[in-house]
Amino acid sequence: MRKIPIPDRRSLLQAALGEIEADLAIKNTLYFNLFTGEEYPATVFIHQGFVVHVESENLEEHLDHVKEVVDAEGATIIPGLIDAHMHVESTMLTPRNFAEAVIPHGTTTVVTDPHEVANVAGEEAVKYMHDAGLDLPMRQYINIPSCVPAVPGLEQSGAAFDYTVVDRLAKLENVIGLAEVMDFKGVENGADRMMDMIEAAERNNLYIQGHIVNESGRQLSAYAVGGPTTDHETRSPGEAINKLRVGLYVDARESSMAHNIKTIYNDVKQLPWRSRLALCTDDRESADILEKGHMNDVVRLLIKEGMSPIEAVRAGTLHVAEEIGVTNLGAIAPGYVADFLLVKDFSTFEPEKVFFDGKLVAEKGKMVVEIEKRSFEIEKINTVNILPKQLPDFIMRAPNNQQNGTVKVNVPTYYELNASITNLQVEELPVKNGVIDISHDPDLAYVLTINRYGKKNSTLGLVRNFGGVEGAIGSTVAHDHHNLMIVYRYPEAAYRVYQALQACGGGISCSDEQELLYTLELPVFGLMSAVDCFETAKRATHMKNVLRGIGLDTLNPLLRIVTLGLTVIPEFKYSDLGLVDVMKTKLIPIFPES
Repeated sequence: MRKIPIPDRRSLLQAALGEIEADLAIKNTLYFNLFTGEEYPATVFIHQGFVVHVESENLEEHLDHVKEVVDAEGATIIPGLIDAHMHVESTMLTPRNFAEAVIPHGTTTVVTDPHEVANVAGEEAVKYMHDAGLDLPMRQYINIPSCVPAVPGLEQSGAAFDYTVVDRLAKLENVIGLAEVMDFKGVENGADRMMDMIEAAERNNLYIQGHIVNESGRQLSAYAVGGPTTDHETRSPGEAINKLRVGLYVDARESSMAHNIKTIYNDVKQLPWRSRLALCTDDRESADILEKGHMNDVVRLLIKEGMSPIEAVRAGTLHVAEEIGVTNLGAIAPGYVADFLLVKDFSTFEPEKVFFDGKLVAEKGKMVVEIEKRSFEIEKINTVNILPKQLPDFIMRAPNNQQNGTVKVNVPTYYELNASITNLQVEELPVKNGVIDISHDPDLAYVLTINRYGKKNSTLGLVRNFGGVEGAIGSTVAHDHHNLMIVYRYPEAAYRVYQALQACGGGISCSDEQELLYTLELPVFGLMSAVDCFETAKRATHMKNVLRGIGLDTLNPLLRIVTLGLTVIPEFKYSDLGLVDVMKTKLIPIFPES
């Protein structure tokens, strides 16, 4: 447990009693009491960034004894929204540009897991994310990445974390937890690495964030015994209830890739208590933030599904604060930090005003305070260190120098175009002049994963039902190893994409059969843009349209390739070391009979 420090408690006591002028009062507001479930008119008094009194009877009393009075004009006052689990890197924005994007939508606190940059550049990248997130008109809490790499032995990234890293990073000011423990099989089986890291987190008074997919019964119990207290990977009917029943916080997610709010609410709406249902965005890109919103969009969707506004707000504020163990955050009550919004219409849920630490920071969708620009040397380092490749490296050849006939291939196959889960099909494919031929089947594509950290590792395989790729798409955004992944039908197109991404320091690139079409440059760790949210969103939207133009017509073509490298999401994915059987945590051959 922790508390946001109160610098001068005696002054707050005097302001609470009306003995000195409070800094601010919000009048003519409807108040959501998140402790009792009541809604009533109130006047809220604030001093030195903290709530000191909520008056529900004599609404005009002491207003002449306040330095500033804001008339809410009937708007509802609610706490600043808190994102239980997200990755700033997935917005493709740097931490300070991210703040500019989300604050006007009412997000005043995020719990961020910088494991994307950690997998690229290790501890120094985590320190960068921490330092770049300081002195902002919002809180960016940091959880220490627990899975760098995600599953040791199945992939190679740019760093490797153990318990000694947890002990070191725990000393940073805004570190609050151990980030999503994705190696859920390692936890269930008591693997030394995971147990050591969890014990280090507990030793440093950090809460432990979870990540567990499709487990129930004794396996789910073992995971909970292992230490994690939360989960955001809830997708299927029945999962949310199972996790709530064992005492986990369920962070209902609505990201740019995974849309889980409807399934989760249908799962839990009949429960008499939902006090451990919280909300998160996980991976939401900049264009979606500007178009749909951030945490306000998640709350809005929950209300749309049928939850009362006050309970939906509670899930996106107080429940999250309780989950992460901050005892004076997430409510508007005496002694709580004065982060709050004024909202008139819950069907749109766009705040009229946003306050942070008792100060107005955004109004009607725009920032009213300036975020100081800062430069960090680490942002300028080119992290794409690929050993030289030539065009023949992009051609998939049959094993054992086989020239013609057919060969059996293990092919990860997506269940559907907008899902991230795959199964495995053993397919018999033609071999022509020594090359695996897929020209007859437009649902098949090649997948090349190239280590981008100066190692020679690479894997060339196939994927089915990825989506149309009449050319090639390549990305250094490839959770969680972030090696260069290219999905393609034509080796020449893939080679052009490889050259473009190596030259610009990373990003997402697309080529048709004849020429390079567009590259979304993300030179900061090969994951983030160097420009502001508006320009980044514009470029990302153009990239989506280009991808749809070559046939990748999914809900989110930009992040489709991300799902192919997730070695912690069932059931079969690719890394630079090979084809991964996620549930058995082992590498399997691409050619089963070779």
